[in-house]
Amino acid sequence: MIDRPWPAFDIAPTVKLESTPDMARANRTRPFWSPELETLDRAALERLQVARLQKTLARARRSPHYRRVFRAAGFDPKSLTSLADLPRLPFTVKDDLRSDENFPYGLLTVGRDKLVRLHSSSGTTGRPTAVFHTRRDLATWTDLIARSLWMIGLRPGDVFQNMMGYGLFTGGLGLHYGAERLGALTIPAGAGNSRRQIALMKDFGTTALHIIPSYALRLIDTFHEAGEDPRGFCLRLAVLGAEPHTDAARKRIEDLFGIRAYNCYGLSELNGPAVAFECPEQDGLHLWEDSYLAEIVDPATGRALPDGERGELVLTNLNREGMPLLRYRTRDITCLRSAPCRCGRTHRRIERITGRTDDMLIVKGVNIYPVQVERVLMRFAELGSDYLIVLETINHLDQFTVRAELKPDAFRGDLQVLETLRRRIADELRGEILVSARVELLEHGSLPKPEGKAVRVEDRREK
Repeated sequence: MIDRPWPAFDIAPTVKLESTPDMARANRTRPFWSPELETLDRAALERLQVARLQKTLARARRSPHYRRVFRAAGFDPKSLTSLADLPRLPFTVKDDLRSDENFPYGLLTVGRDKLVRLHSSSGTTGRPTAVFHTRRDLATWTDLIARSLWMIGLRPGDVFQNMMGYGLFTGGLGLHYGAERLGALTIPAGAGNSRRQIALMKDFGTTALHIIPSYALRLIDTFHEAGEDPRGFCLRLAVLGAEPHTDAARKRIEDLFGIRAYNCYGLSELNGPAVAFECPEQDGLHLWEDSYLAEIVDPATGRALPDGERGELVLTNLNREGMPLLRYRTRDITCLRSAPCRCGRTHRRIERITGRTDDMLIVKGVNIYPVQVERVLMRFAELGSDYLIVLETINHLDQFTVRAELKPDAFRGDLQVLETLRRRIADELRGEILVSARVELLEHGSLPKPEGKAVRVEDRREK
């Protein structure tokens, strides 16, 4: 039996991975990791949320930041009796974590002697955000990741190649420990070094990948250069994370690799990956509501929006010990869906993230998200996977240019065919983003190929 040192949950996971052959066969087909949590009816789930929220608020009072917030808002945590009371609290934003008043320890609710790990953002846009974990926090987070990976079909005996960056980034270590907890053989490959990644897949019979979607599409070129076809490997599933991507991009990855690919959502401030995860239905991501309380608000006004309406996702930790965040504005744009899922799980789903409030482009007064451009480009079989949006100021006006690579065999010397394709792309872009775009078709391999997240936008406009 795999040792699973569960913390003192109010409802503890019960699925065990027995070692006998009969039970091993049952484990391969059992759909739920913790069925008593994943299939709670709505009323029971909300009762659990209220109970955990009350504990979280009591814990939050220990932090200097939330003591000030509660005092300024005239909020007594003991007065909360239902989820409807939560909007009485102000939002928490990223600047609260980075302010001189709070950085780095001002949101802690435990002493530093209880902390066992730090994760942090890169700090490329200013002071980094630091996030701290107790041993219990790591155990609960690891369980959520194991639950998520089990949901998509990862099992003991699988070989899980983790192609994300390790270190301060949460994606690498988070999925690593979740896969190990589940019982999969885990390869800490890290990011980059494409030929080595392919060698690892081939030598050790990798069956599952954790990979950035844009890198997965670029990796196909390395397979071809090496004379290899990923469809002939042992691969059967992939977890796609770290950047927004369209369903068309996912479908292209599935076709090229011969696998099923699942979307994963998380952010370091709220733990990391496995805040939400797709199930085998691939119809939205189940947001684990026993650990996160979700709201959708209007990004401009903060006004609450109903299920089904797209807005900014706001999250509250419900089961975190060292640094719980209350009503944290994620800046991610999505919507909540409460319709039942055919998989049987009762936790509401979020739609695919369409962008962030801070990566929204305003061009000629129109709001545009890069993922809208990707959605159009992926419709054209002649195009490869790499593109770049360039914004410039020409004669005091915004110029929106999309540079897209062709597939290696797309151009056969007929310039008229190429011009017709360019016009078709420009027409569809105008229909999608409501702005005229200049389209440049590039030879395959023309754009830079970073091995991490893809760079999709260069904003060169006059400030």
